[in-house]
Amino acid sequence: MASRRGFLLGSVAAGLFLAGCGSDDDDTPAGPTYTPRGASSAVPAATVTGPIAVRAAPGDASRDYPQLATQAPLAASGYVEEEFFFEGTANRYNTPDQATGSVASSGHPYRSRMLVRRPTNAARFNGIVVVEWVNVTSGYNLDALWQSSSEFFMRNGYAYVGVSAQRVGVQGVPANPALPASLTTWSPTRYGTLDVTAGGTITDDSLSYDVFAQASKAIATPGRVDPLGGLPGRRVLLASGVSQSEGRLVTYHNSIEPLQRLFDGYYLFLGIGPRLRTDLDVKVIKINTENDVLLLREAVARQDDSNVLRTWEIAGTSHVSFQSGAVRTPLLVRDNLPQAPTTCDRPPFARVSPRPVLDAAYGHLVRWIQGGEPPPSAPRIELTAVNAATAASPAVANRDARGNALGGIRLPDHAVPIGTNTGVNSGSGFCVLFGSHEPFDTATLRALYPTRQAYVDAVAASARENLRLGFIVQQDADAYIQAAQTANIGL
Repeated sequence: MASRRGFLLGSVAAGLFLAGCGSDDDDTPAGPTYTPRGASSAVPAATVTGPIAVRAAPGDASRDYPQLATQAPLAASGYVEEEFFFEGTANRYNTPDQATGSVASSGHPYRSRMLVRRPTNAARFNGIVVVEWVNVTSGYNLDALWQSSSEFFMRNGYAYVGVSAQRVGVQGVPANPALPASLTTWSPTRYGTLDVTAGGTITDDSLSYDVFAQASKAIATPGRVDPLGGLPGRRVLLASGVSQSEGRLVTYHNSIEPLQRLFDGYYLFLGIGPRLRTDLDVKVIKINTENDVLLLREAVARQDDSNVLRTWEIAGTSHVSFQSGAVRTPLLVRDNLPQAPTTCDRPPFARVSPRPVLDAAYGHLVRWIQGGEPPPSAPRIELTAVNAATAASPAVANRDARGNALGGIRLPDHAVPIGTNTGVNSGSGFCVLFGSHEPFDTATLRALYPTRQAYVDAVAASARENLRLGFIVQQDADAYIQAAQTANIGL
């Protein structure tokens, strides 16, 4: 079963890829002619069926609707959500550490599902498809990157595809009759035909790499059924994953990518320790929270930026953020899926949201893929100690007098603090992933910000600096300033 530390946690015309066309905050320019890799990859495309009919409203007892169907305002944004099943035969692979893999055995049948959110108007499609290897640590199929950046995707014309590649999310290990979370146990009526274990003969997830790749190939070069509904033009595929899925994609990148050459870039969030090889010709951006660096061994796995790799670390952030819980919890309640307890040794959930950095990173990665400027390098979180031998606590951050970490990307919530936000916590369950938040008392706030204008000016300066450095987009710079203007600070 997945490790507890991995929980969370445009159209394209005449061969010219135009990223970000018509967007209001993703300033990806029209790039040079770029040929996506998917069309030339030898990976066989899965056979796709669908869209699968939705016969019940989300929350209905029949569960004849997609698990974790989004509550985002799709119709108002010109988007649609559709679910597809896909099938094929997969290889098992040998995956040596940071080395090219090999086929161990072939011909293993599978059937799984993908969840697609896309523009309904072809003119709004920007040509970029974010393909997420959904996270299954908690047993259900968590579309973490959609939940973080759905507003950004819909403003800027991205297509999103969430792929269920692992047995934990499809069939469960083991099934929990009281709280069924895997697809086949959660809704046998809808998902009972799915199987990623070749009839129970392969149970170690070694088929997952081909399951993910063949689904992605069916998006790049669709057959009779196009999961993107016929959106025109070539499709740039970003392989993406969060936490436990990030770890799976690191293995895919290191061992399977050289064999398949399918994806145009890799977007990795919430690392859990594996290192990336840097001798491949595919671009990667890796984004970590303070929590990942300090407690999930990303400090030990740190690598220098290169011509194919950028790593960003965000100070004051936690693996599971306060903001992500606000989006996810109503869906878990609606679908009767398990929730993690939050009784921890320190007040849980850092309040610094990594989401603005996540949004900015997409445009940088796409420009880089097109041959444009690489993403900016970012300072790393300052560390006073790194203990490679201690898995539970491999690193210690250098902190200011109020306990906030120094270094890293410093968003306005962290650079102009109204409390102490850390990536450190302890206690039962997943508390180690929750970070902590402790608000400043009134006297401290008055000393730091004697007037509201002093606070607004400080936030505005930080927002402008983060925008200048490329770590946030204009929409979020404006939002930080607007929030400061209405905050009850300095009164």
